[in-house]
Amino acid sequence: MTTTGFDPNAPASPDSGIFGLTDAVEDAAVVLVPVPFDATTSYRRGAALGPVAILKASHQVDLFDLDLGRIYEGGIALLERAPDDEVRLNDWNARARELAAPIIEAGGAFTPAAEAALDEIDAICGALNEQVESEVSALLSQGKLVGIIGGDHATPFGAIAAHAARFEGMGLLHIDAHADLREAFEGFTWSHASIMFNAMARLPNVSKLVQVGLRDFCEEEFERIQASDGRIEAHFDVALARELSKGTSWTALCERIVARLPRDVYVSLDIDGLDPALCPNTGTPVPGGLSFNQLQRLLEVLVESGRRIVGFDLTEVAPSPDDEHGDEWDANVGARALYKLIGWARQSQMK
Repeated sequence: MTTTGFDPNAPASPDSGIFGLTDAVEDAAVVLVPVPFDATTSYRRGAALGPVAILKASHQVDLFDLDLGRIYEGGIALLERAPDDEVRLNDWNARARELAAPIIEAGGAFTPAAEAALDEIDAICGALNEQVESEVSALLSQGKLVGIIGGDHATPFGAIAAHAARFEGMGLLHIDAHADLREAFEGFTWSHASIMFNAMARLPNVSKLVQVGLRDFCEEEFERIQASDGRIEAHFDVALARELSKGTSWTALCERIVARLPRDVYVSLDIDGLDPALCPNTGTPVPGGLSFNQLQRLLEVLVESGRRIVGFDLTEVAPSPDDEHGDEWDANVGARALYKLIGWARQSQMK
């Protein structure tokens, strides 16, 4: 837990850890696993830089929270990999990005050379999934609450798999502008646009997927939702906005959303589920979306309902490519969303 003598009211030390804390992984109740990988991002890359940007921005987050008090108590640590593991992960991303770029530019794989590249990309992504699943499983065995910091939205698959293996019948609360239910989008088995397809097709222990904020999806994805016999339930952004305009409260809508989830819930938060004014540099921004306070109320209602957040991820946070102007807005929003997500997850486990 946080070191004795730590002053939560003081500025963060430049060499401190996430949120200015000094907790070691072995002592922290919450461990965050960074996955700086964005090989299959189909529009704008940059999410691989998310973990570093969020770490830097987290030093500006005030640690006392009006709703949740001292979220940091119990300890929050960012997993540090061995140097060789870090180099390998960066090499994987660089190689997969190199191979994926011409396929993405062409709109998919249509040549034998592209098919060969796809095989290598899928192998790299499969190895990444295995590494993340192994890391997360080990931390869960130690009793940690584990969160992923992506990277693109493909990166948490291993974490979802590790949680599903431990929490039978687990549900997914998925906040996103996109359904992510495409099968092998652009040919990539582990595409960022296929994360929920893969979770539902490959992880039978996941009993329910509840999606919130969807506003950009293809007809095939819509039909997949409709044909799921209720295993997938979507709350489309336009429908939520219509209900709000008719006078339904956001709290009532949140209660309706969480009522469909089982007791154990994994929260998958793609930052583009929020209004793009809050994440202008994310890979695929879409007009509409949740406000920051709507996100927090949704998490609060989830916890008030007696459900338990067993794990979570935050993905697609990308810093501005315009370093000259030092625009850190996306990372600032991401760091604060992450802190609140940690707080509500911890609160849910104390009930």
